[in-house]
Amino acid sequence: MSDTGHRSRSAAMRLLGRILDRGQMLDEALLDEQEGSGRMAKLAPRDRAFARLLTVTVLRRLGQIDDAIDRCLDKPLNRAAKPARIALRLAAAQTMFLGTPAHAVADGAVRLMGSRQKHLSGLVNAVSRRLTREADDILTSQDELRLNCPEWLWRSWATAYGEEATEKMVASMLLEPPLDLTFKKNAEDWAERLQGEVLVTGSLRRQGGGIIQALPGFNEGEWWVQDAAAALPVSLLGPVEGREVLELCAAPGGKTAQLAALGARVTAIDNAPKRLALLQTNLDRLGLHAKTFAADALTWRPEKLFDFILLDAPCSATGTIRRHPDIWHLRSAKDVSGMAELQNQMLQAATEMLAPGGTLVFCTCSLQPEEGEERIEALLASGAPVTRRPIEAAELFGVDSLVTPLGDMCTLPHYEGGMDGFYACRLLRDD
Repeated sequence: MSDTGHRSRSAAMRLLGRILDRGQMLDEALLDEQEGSGRMAKLAPRDRAFARLLTVTVLRRLGQIDDAIDRCLDKPLNRAAKPARIALRLAAAQTMFLGTPAHAVADGAVRLMGSRQKHLSGLVNAVSRRLTREADDILTSQDELRLNCPEWLWRSWATAYGEEATEKMVASMLLEPPLDLTFKKNAEDWAERLQGEVLVTGSLRRQGGGIIQALPGFNEGEWWVQDAAAALPVSLLGPVEGREVLELCAAPGGKTAQLAALGARVTAIDNAPKRLALLQTNLDRLGLHAKTFAADALTWRPEKLFDFILLDAPCSATGTIRRHPDIWHLRSAKDVSGMAELQNQMLQAATEMLAPGGTLVFCTCSLQPEEGEERIEALLASGAPVTRRPIEAAELFGVDSLVTPLGDMCTLPHYEGGMDGFYACRLLRDD
């Protein structure tokens, strides 16, 4: 195994420790490891991409991976053997899902042990080799949907959407998602150069792989990465060219870029300075402008009320598991309850910043009804001075399935060839 391959595996091991042992979100862990003296900062772009692929594959298929490891152990690993468990998880991911040659899987796992738990190197070697021999039989016998989806999420989704839809949703989440791009203009002109297709919703989709920064149009600032579903809520504001628009919880900035590209005068608020800095970096690359402020939307107030507000509220993000499989393991039903209460406060704050007759679009990248429709019903029941303005399919490119019976927007992961789960509702401030 090459030194670069070992360094990629070592970086993935460190990332998985941050996420699964320390509870850090994948994006935050990646940022930390790509800065300063972090392991990924020292890797070439291709090796960095491999480290990320290893990490994401383990997170996406962890239920199956742990089941396979347990089948190959004579007795369970104790809690102190965390490095050995992570090394075996990486070995299982490579042999079960990435097609890595058997000798590289076992050698790589043993080398990862190094001085961490040298006394377990023999066990790691034996189990890795057994995994390579038995992987196909194990895969055939596994229920991939139920093994990888936490039970609390399965129950929640089955209640909200039905068993059949839940099966389709989870099946979609287990696939490597394509790369969706939003263009400042004329996505059709780039389809051939990027070897992609323009979706009915206007996003350009290409299959994953390769280094994003090396793709045509990146350095020229022609496009940014944004899931097709995430690109939809901005259209619900209506024409915004030349209008003042307030965006709350703006980072990472895909919707900010959309609004700026449409000619809106955007004020973007977020309480995470590091994420806001990334937003500004992306705007600079795109040649777009917005006024950005690091502030808490619950306490910050503008000098004057806005006619247009987009609130992309904090949520459990269960709709983004395709791209962020760490959410399988870092979220709980308790988190959903806490986010719901925060969203109540955010909605109240947003209505206070909305001018009479103004439009507020509330959206979340969650599949939990508690973080979507139920929050709107609670807001309306509280007597807040807003009224739901139903969305029409024509506003969502004529896709009827994206509109709920109440006139809100709801996308599910298996819709339109795959997209994030998103909820959005449009509200008007009473005069």
